[in-house]
Amino acid sequence: MSDIIQIFLKLIKSAVNNNVSDIHLRTGEKPSFRVKGDLVAVKSEPLTKENIYEIFTFLSEGKHKGIKPSDLSEVDGAKSIKGLCRIRFNFLKYQEKFALVLRIITLEVPTVKGLGLSSVIKKIALAKQGLVLVTGATGSGKSSTLAAMINHVNETKPVHILTLEDPVEFIHSTLKAKITQREIGVDTGNFNEALRAALRQDPDIILIGEMRDAETISIALKAAETGHLVFGTIHTTNAMNTIGRLLAMFPPEEQNAVRARLSDNLYATISQRLVKTKDGKGRVAAQEIMIATPGIREAISKPELTHEIYTYISKGKKGLGTHTFDQHIMDLYRKGLITSEEAKKNASSPEDFERLLLLDDDESA
Repeated sequence: MSDIIQIFLKLIKSAVNNNVSDIHLRTGEKPSFRVKGDLVAVKSEPLTKENIYEIFTFLSEGKHKGIKPSDLSEVDGAKSIKGLCRIRFNFLKYQEKFALVLRIITLEVPTVKGLGLSSVIKKIALAKQGLVLVTGATGSGKSSTLAAMINHVNETKPVHILTLEDPVEFIHSTLKAKITQREIGVDTGNFNEALRAALRQDPDIILIGEMRDAETISIALKAAETGHLVFGTIHTTNAMNTIGRLLAMFPPEEQNAVRARLSDNLYATISQRLVKTKDGKGRVAAQEIMIATPGIREAISKPELTHEIYTYISKGKKGLGTHTFDQHIMDLYRKGLITSEEAKKNASSPEDFERLLLLDDDESA
C-alpha cells in the first residue's frame, strides 16, 4: 500500500472519530473536514493532482484503470473501508485540477431513536401503501432518515424491501425483512429501468434514491397505486414546495391528472434541515412532517386550496403528531437542544418566531 493511501486511511479514521460528515480533497490544497456544517482545513500537506487521482483509483477499485485521467470529468461511487465506514465519493475536474468530495457513512445503520426523530416517523415507516417523500437540501440528512425508517421496518415486518440507490449507502442486514439493495450503474442501468423491473420483483416496499424526472415519479405513483409503499427523496424545502416541484416536472396538459394521482397516493412528506445543537457537539434534524388527511388530499387536488396545507399540518400536531418546521424548532428550543439564536435563524418566518419566543418566555416567567 502506497504512502498516500496510508495517509488517506488515517485521514478517514480521524474523520470517523470526530463525527465529520464530508471530506474535501482538492489539488494544491490541504484536506478539509465538514464539521457541524462548517468546512475546516486539516493540518496536513497540500495534495497534488497525482495524489487525488491515486486516492480515486483506490476508491473506485480500479474500475477506471486504463482510462486517461484527462478523459474523466466526474465519477460517482461508493466504497467500504473495513472496520471504519463506507464512503460515497464524487471525483471531479475543475480548471485542469482534480478534486474528490467524500461523504462519510457510518457502518452502523441509524435508528429513529438514535437520530432523535419523532416517533411519528415509525408510524409513517409502517404504512401499508402510498408515496412517502423525504425532502431537504443536499447534506440535510435525508439518507439517514430513510435508512432509519427502513431499519424500523426491518426490525418489525416480514416483508421484501427493494432499494434503488446511486450509490448504495447504508448496508442493511436481514432481520425480519428481506432487503435487496441495488446500485444504479452496477446492478442495473438507471432508475427508470430498475423501477420498471421492480414491479416484477415482488416488493412490498420500494425505496428510490432520488425522484429525478417525470418518468420516475409516474412509475413511483403507479407502484403506490398498485398497493406498494414507496419511499423517495427530492430536493425541496417543505410539503407545498414538494407538490409544486413534482407537478412542474410534467407538461401543463398533464398536471391536473398528476395532481389527482398525488392527492390519492401521497401518504406523507418529511422535510428536514440540520440545526446546530446548543452544546456545540453536533446538529439535530428539524422537520416538517405532513400526513395526508382528507383535508390535505383535497388541498392537493384543488390548486386554490394548496395554501391551506400548512394550516392542516399545524393543526395535526396533537392528534396525528404532524408539525410545521416552526413548531418543531420551538420544541427543540424548549427541550434545551438548540439556542434561541439558532431557532430564529432556522425558522420559516423569523419575525413570527420571535413573537412566539417572547410569548413562551412570558409564560415561563
